[in-house]
Amino acid sequence: MKTITILLFGVLLITASGCKDFLEEDLRGKVVGTGVLETEAGLESALTGAYKGLAYTWTYGFNGGAAADAAMGADDITCPPSAQLQTEFEILNVSTNEVATKPIYQGCYKAIQGANNVIANYEKTKGDANRIKIIAGEAHFLRALSYYWMVRYYKDIPLITNPDFSMELLKIKRSSAVEAYKLIEADLAKAETLLPNLKRDYGRPGLGSAKALLADVYLTQAGWPVKNQSKYAMAAAKAKEVIDNKQLYGFDLVPSIATLFENDPAKIGNVEDVFAVTTNKANGTTANSLLGQYYMPNDIGGWNVAYAELNFFKNFPEGARKDATFAYTYKKADGTVLTWQQLSSKRPYYKKRFINASSPPVTWESSLPISLIRYAHVLTIYAEAKARSGGADELAYASVNAIRSRAGLAPLKGLSAEAFAQAVVQERAWEFAAENTRFFDLVRLEMVKEANSDRDPSETALNLTSITEADYTFPFPSTEFLINPDL
Repeated sequence: MKTITILLFGVLLITASGCKDFLEEDLRGKVVGTGVLETEAGLESALTGAYKGLAYTWTYGFNGGAAADAAMGADDITCPPSAQLQTEFEILNVSTNEVATKPIYQGCYKAIQGANNVIANYEKTKGDANRIKIIAGEAHFLRALSYYWMVRYYKDIPLITNPDFSMELLKIKRSSAVEAYKLIEADLAKAETLLPNLKRDYGRPGLGSAKALLADVYLTQAGWPVKNQSKYAMAAAKAKEVIDNKQLYGFDLVPSIATLFENDPAKIGNVEDVFAVTTNKANGTTANSLLGQYYMPNDIGGWNVAYAELNFFKNFPEGARKDATFAYTYKKADGTVLTWQQLSSKRPYYKKRFINASSPPVTWESSLPISLIRYAHVLTIYAEAKARSGGADELAYASVNAIRSRAGLAPLKGLSAEAFAQAVVQERAWEFAAENTRFFDLVRLEMVKEANSDRDPSETALNLTSITEADYTFPFPSTEFLINPDL
């Protein structure tokens, strides 16, 4: 099958891509095999191949609409009724022929294949011992990150840790979510022993990135489907390690929410990015095709794929964050300015997902990074997890209130543990609107029905009574079953 082919190459063909700081070498035509992986340069090339799985335009990874499409079942974004592919996710009725998540599926397994190559060979690689150690740490992080996205999308998934092809892999069965999380935890624990405090380059993980991802992994396991509530305390403890050492790891909140979402390609990266996928429009295979036209109305030349749900927009607290998140007016090519109510969709669009948000060009192509983990995530993880594992403390309040202060909102105070936890979950909905966070929160907390019950009558209706746990995850791409019916 196509993915297995990507997954199980005896050799790995590497094409340079991504952040120019660490993906600038042209490796086209170079073959990375077991012998080559005994060299430091070969090991680095295999790692480059793993990163390639995160961003390959229109093929696999996160620099296209796949992750956003799959998040349509949340209450922060929706799509036009004519968008058939996205509507399947919107109404939580995804077919086995659905291709929207295929880029993530294939991209994650490509990243896993590259990471497996590194992990299986780094201990016998000759070269600078410290650099080899860092390469291995990044590989463990990438494998954990990839399996984390897979287990949240599909629940029970094939787990492959051996880089070598065998015919038995064409008969591989799914492992349970619990087994997947054990591997993810082990990879991140190993990454913690190998990664440096600071990232080698923007777009790579450092020690703080591994800890932050592990905190999120613990938080998710406390909810559906694992429902191991002892993980809340572990999530809080791990997030606190990041918060207590934010200067050591180079993390903090960006002071201005408008600056955070200005999306200026001339200003790549900021201290809030715990881990981001880099892109590069100069290399046609790694341009960012997610921001820009994907989130823009057709009235001004956009693709009109995703916009805000009306009630989510109306309930969004007024202030600096709302002004930075949504576009209220839109300029047509002839200079005519439309309000969102005058658009053909009559919906507000996400300015935070425009390129050059203050004066957006009508284009899909940019070199903007795609942030998968922000420091604000870490703060909310700690706040919620601490509230659910003994009650909110001073740091929990300080963490969420730092985000609220930047948004121009009054601080939370004096809440019960449950009320505080619920307030933090709502804060995450506003803070990470259209950032592929809300749907996963609704699933782990089993709030999918509740959130989707508050929809404007003009939007696509959901049959809420028919929604079950089976709708929380998606079927594999149908091409997978053609080769391996056991899946």
